[in-house]
Amino acid sequence: MTDKPSRNEDEYFVRQDADILRKRRAEIDAESKQAERRAHFMKCPKDGYDLETRDMHGIAVEICSHCHGMWLDAGELESVSHRGDDHGLIGRVFGDVLASFKARRAPDKPVA
Repeated sequence: MTDKPSRNEDEYFVRQDADILRKRRAEIDAESKQAERRAHFMKCPKDGYDLETRDMHGIAVEICSHCHGMWLDAGELESVSHRGDDHGLIGRVFGDVLASFKARRAPDKPVA
């Protein structure tokens, strides 16, 4: 009786090991992607600070707490344009956004 396993047996275990490694790498990649999504969820793409969601006339607007950048989710701008009152609604939404920026920046200005 020989101590060495057959060639087919060696190939079988090599394939099994490769499959196990491939599955584990896929699991690690999925976990890494999920962790990255959690780390970036509701973060400003410009500076990484938290985004705050505000409702402005039925439109959810995300605003950065630091740079005051404003973001709309996919489809939100289209929903504004399909309401029929394009100029008035858009004007009100962006007017509210501008007013919130001015209100936040007012305390920073020196008093003359």
